[in-house]
Amino acid sequence: MRLLASLLFCLPMELFAQQASTDIAAVDPLSTSYLMKLTGGLLLVVIVIFFIAWLVKRLNLTQHSQNSALKVIAGLPLGTRDRIVVLQVGREQVLLGLSPGRIEKLHTLAEPLSVDDYANPVTPFAEKLNSLMGKSLTGKGVRK
Repeated sequence: MRLLASLLFCLPMELFAQQASTDIAAVDPLSTSYLMKLTGGLLLVVIVIFFIAWLVKRLNLTQHSQNSALKVIAGLPLGTRDRIVVLQVGREQVLLGLSPGRIEKLHTLAEPLSVDDYANPVTPFAEKLNSLMGKSLTGKGVRK
């Protein structure tokens, strides 16, 4: 086996390289058509990346835990970067002020807000997609 490997290394590899290069037509990397194809492919990839990022943001596909002890009951934007949020921690509800780099407790609610009135339930991806497409999931055998 070693003998066979050493014989292969002694063969002139230029012959194999020349045979391969004659089978494939040479492409000039500075030709206009090649540069247009390269630029078009790059633009297509960048557009697809931005479209997927927009779609994820639009459909709100970020992971939210439905069985967590912490739940956001309601929220109100105060500006471009500041918000007020009612957060439920166990059975207690807290009013928080959120700003970049800072979270401040504003008030603990004596009477909790009703979760059903204010909560936006997180729906599965298929349910959101079908609602955007105008289709109903009832009767289709899809779990809710």
